[in-house]
Amino acid sequence: MNQSSHVTANSGHLEISGPLDGCESNHGHAVFRAEIIAPFATGYTSSFYGELVMTVWMVRAGKHGEFEQKFLQDNKIYVTWDGLAVDIGKMTDRHQLFQAMTSTYPDAKIKAIHNNVSQVWPFAHGMELGDLVILPSKMQPSIYVGEIIGNYEFDPKAADPCFHSRSIKWIGEAIPRSNFGQDLLYSFGAFMTICRIQRNNAVARIEAMRANGWKPENLSSVFTAKHAPEALMSHKGTLDDATVGDSEAENTDIEAIASDQIARLIQAKFAGHSLTRLVDAILRAQGYTTYVSPEGADGGVDILAGCGPLGFGTPRLCVEVKSEAGPIDRPSVDKLLGAMTKFGAQEGLFVSRSGFRKNVQKELAPTFFKVRLWTQTELFEALFANYDNLDAEIRAELPLKRIWTLALQGDES
Repeated sequence: MNQSSHVTANSGHLEISGPLDGCESNHGHAVFRAEIIAPFATGYTSSFYGELVMTVWMVRAGKHGEFEQKFLQDNKIYVTWDGLAVDIGKMTDRHQLFQAMTSTYPDAKIKAIHNNVSQVWPFAHGMELGDLVILPSKMQPSIYVGEIIGNYEFDPKAADPCFHSRSIKWIGEAIPRSNFGQDLLYSFGAFMTICRIQRNNAVARIEAMRANGWKPENLSSVFTAKHAPEALMSHKGTLDDATVGDSEAENTDIEAIASDQIARLIQAKFAGHSLTRLVDAILRAQGYTTYVSPEGADGGVDILAGCGPLGFGTPRLCVEVKSEAGPIDRPSVDKLLGAMTKFGAQEGLFVSRSGFRKNVQKELAPTFFKVRLWTQTELFEALFANYDNLDAEIRAELPLKRIWTLALQGDES
């Protein structure tokens, strides 16, 4: 929304008027009027539908996801810049943060400092209660969504780099990346650590998914996004805030985008029990001899695998493969442990396209030397490492080509 535009609330209606870039108008102005269906409050943005909705932020748990479990277990989000032990909440303008970061990171380039300020400043002065937070997982192909329920906090005694935090209410379990439209995933792939997500009507679409229990987006919501005026998507924040916008193509994680495209092809070509065929092909490429259970009740195991030409060698594996949309819970993994005893296998492998509930990895630590859990991430690593040795039939169904590109890194300091 143009800075000269204004929002008024009268007689149960919301009126937005003023010069709006990209909107048809008379004499350079446009007026939108809609019923107010939520309390008008600072921190909420006006959507194409006339509703008052919150801002959506993306926050990463470190460059490599190293703080992901801390974010989830603490029910908090943190600023993960090393050594930034200054109270940003007491600062009155961005220049003070610029000076603090220049002092903390004396070898950083001026452009990098400006970039960092644009990301860190909104954490203390832009985010508000009720805003949503997107946390792309580095551990599995999932997205965590949370609601901000706490104001900015500074703790100088906290372990570096977790001096700055906000309390979060995580909404349900991890959501498969495949449930989101490709254009939203493209925004989630931005290299920035903290930024606003607003392109392609992202706020309204994410709210619609929330109302629908985080089921995959439908075509109508994506179609609506293409026709929603960008100027109405947000009136909060400033041009200095880090936002996924028109320049996002220059700062996007190409590897993540390619991974999403491959995931969609696998979902189409190896749906349901067919994913077992792909896992079986990878195991045989690794040198295992396998037996694949027919589709239907399998007694807790989809594949039996043993080393050597006859499969009599060790290790001997029981493998369970799940392709459903939701993350796997602990009882499902316990069934695999029981099947290992039944079939006399020393080790087990559980493959879940949509990952596992956040408590599973922690609770299964005592079985580290017995069971491995593969999410889409580990499945892809095994696929890429053994692709050249896969059956020709599998490679024909899943045509991939190896490419080389520069390993660009997002600046944090």
